[in-house]
Amino acid sequence: MNIVRRNLLPVSVSFLFLIPIFWMLFVSIKIEGTAIDSVKDWVLPPYSMDAYKSILTGSPILTWMFNSFFVAAVTTLLTLIVTSLAAFVFARMSFPYKNSIYYMILAGLMIPGEATIIPLYQVAKDIGILDSYLGLILPSIAGPLGVIILRSFFEQVPDEIIESAKMDGCGTLRIYWNIILPLAKPALAAIGIFTFIGSWNNFLWPFLAVTSEYLYTLPIGIPTLISNYSVDYVRPMVINSISSIPAIIAFLIFQKQIIRGISFTGMKG
Repeated sequence: MNIVRRNLLPVSVSFLFLIPIFWMLFVSIKIEGTAIDSVKDWVLPPYSMDAYKSILTGSPILTWMFNSFFVAAVTTLLTLIVTSLAAFVFARMSFPYKNSIYYMILAGLMIPGEATIIPLYQVAKDIGILDSYLGLILPSIAGPLGVIILRSFFEQVPDEIIESAKMDGCGTLRIYWNIILPLAKPALAAIGIFTFIGSWNNFLWPFLAVTSEYLYTLPIGIPTLISNYSVDYVRPMVINSISSIPAIIAFLIFQKQIIRGISFTGMKG
């Protein structure tokens, strides 16, 4: 009985969050034009996969899905490389004005991303990377949060380990690659997960940086596609279902790492 009482609230809250997903999936397999006036209308047959076939073969949604995955994956990889190198330098090396530069990076957290959009757009335009994969990826790879998290983690590595590696003849890059990074896997996993999710869901920058339809990512491609089917529920739900399936699968596979990352970074959502 105690187990039931303890789990009743979490299960109930989880069910409330799952209702919109179930609604989306059930409506997406209804016959187009079907009236949906009550709960039984979106649960009971008839069902059809015709709308899925039509969307998958008659729209560029799979191309947009590939773009989203490619941009998110490359952004995550480059972010981990750049932030880990920067954090290693701030944590384990000495150079003039190190603390002043670090505080400037820390101050970057207080500036909303939207406030930098216009100068960022102008810089991207001046160097000619708008409307390209490079323009989607490059502005997102140097976030200050990853540097701050990894710097704190790197500073916790015992000095004895570093000194022992130096006595064995390890250079700076070898210490970084063979000692620091393996010890920082939990932090790197947390940053990688949140970077990937943030890039996958990013709307504002791709909306400004890309004009060619073949370069659209899902967040900017879906609204243009759904606007063509504003009367019928079925096709918009098909589009949302197709775009949500990769995220749902990824969550089911990496849910432990995501939860661990949330608790590690102290971030919510």
